[in-house]
Amino acid sequence: MSSPSDLWVRRYHPAPDAPTRLICLPHAGGSASYFFPVSRAMTPKTEVLAIQYPGRQDRMSEPSVGSIEDLADAVFRAVLPWSQNRPVALFGHSMGASLGYEVALRLEAEGVTPAGLFASGRRAPSRFRAETVHQRDDDGLIAEIKALSGTNSSLLGDEEVLRMILPAIRNDYRAAETYNPGPGRKLTCPVTALIGDSDPKSTVEEARAWQEHTQGAFEHRVFPGGHFYLNDCVPQILALIREHLDGFRVTGSTR
Repeated sequence: MSSPSDLWVRRYHPAPDAPTRLICLPHAGGSASYFFPVSRAMTPKTEVLAIQYPGRQDRMSEPSVGSIEDLADAVFRAVLPWSQNRPVALFGHSMGASLGYEVALRLEAEGVTPAGLFASGRRAPSRFRAETVHQRDDDGLIAEIKALSGTNSSLLGDEEVLRMILPAIRNDYRAAETYNPGPGRKLTCPVTALIGDSDPKSTVEEARAWQEHTQGAFEHRVFPGGHFYLNDCVPQILALIREHLDGFRVTGSTR
């Protein structure tokens, strides 16, 4: 019988002796394979668990989850067993950052304090914008994806394949755009907000507002680029994560 982890978690480079784990949460329309290079680069000191949402790749036939909160419930159940025997940190980009926040809240409610949350390319949960990309027709949705350059370039060049996964992408956008938890719920783990200086989806100030969502340490890093600034800043981002996790391994905290 399969477990939730079998469906949700991809271990591209198993590292059973790694002292820490990094849970990676894709953007809207993204898949676990986006983090394959991260997994390869972080092994063996950190084991990367990339989350595969339903409705794409090997989960194409499954219905997508309707809200960030419901998605967080499912991801939490899948990753909880992986958080029992060593520290875990979470990295989420765009929609994945919102999801990472919700998963971290659930882990802390279960008595598991993450080593940190890296919230990339996303304004703080308390900074809601009324967005309606998910209500556009297919052509409008495809135009948005191409403008942000977030989907794998090979898919962008194959519109027939892109249209096949549009239902999952639209669902992701709906979940992300209707997510509005407001202020009030704070993590105790450290939070690092990462943002591109020309991101149309979040201003630098909206990203800095992540500080309001933790009682722990906070760090804010601004990189050159737009919504997918991270595609051009992988070495810097991985160095930042490594430094953070190295500090946690040595002291049991990151600051």
